[in-house]
Amino acid sequence: MGRRESGPGLRQCSGQALGGIDVDSDLDEMRTCPPMPIRVLAAVIQRDQRFLLCQRPGHKRHGGLWEFPGGKVKEGESDLEAARRELAEELGVHVTDVGPVELSVRDPGSEFVIEFLPVTVQGEPRCLEHEALAWEEEGRLSEYELAPSDRQYVEARRGRGPARG
Repeated sequence: MGRRESGPGLRQCSGQALGGIDVDSDLDEMRTCPPMPIRVLAAVIQRDQRFLLCQRPGHKRHGGLWEFPGGKVKEGESDLEAARRELAEELGVHVTDVGPVELSVRDPGSEFVIEFLPVTVQGEPRCLEHEALAWEEEGRLSEYELAPSDRQYVEARRGRGPARG
């Protein structure tokens, strides 16, 4: 069976493209190939010079830590569609706009890649899945016990200077 070198549905592992399976040579490589990253949207919501932080439920990964709300982007979903679905579920708000990705961070110890982007919402956020919510000034965000990727984002913002908007 021939091997396809590129195209939809293929991924690179150890310098080899995985396409048609050659049982003798591809099986061992498939077992050791790292999983494909799962894209997670983190909504940076700002109102009146304050940012929305949410405390993760205790039973979830990084439980009890604070984060920018969001969730996994489903295959074929745009950032706007994903933000609307996730923030309606988590906060009961309607997303009206999303901006470009400001920072992309690989979550340590997982297959998740967290992408932080500005999001505009209508409605008052409610705790539908989180333990607590807080609106905080940019200069005080680092005082919270943040999830690792969220801490990296806050530190990156601090290096850029004060928030706009």
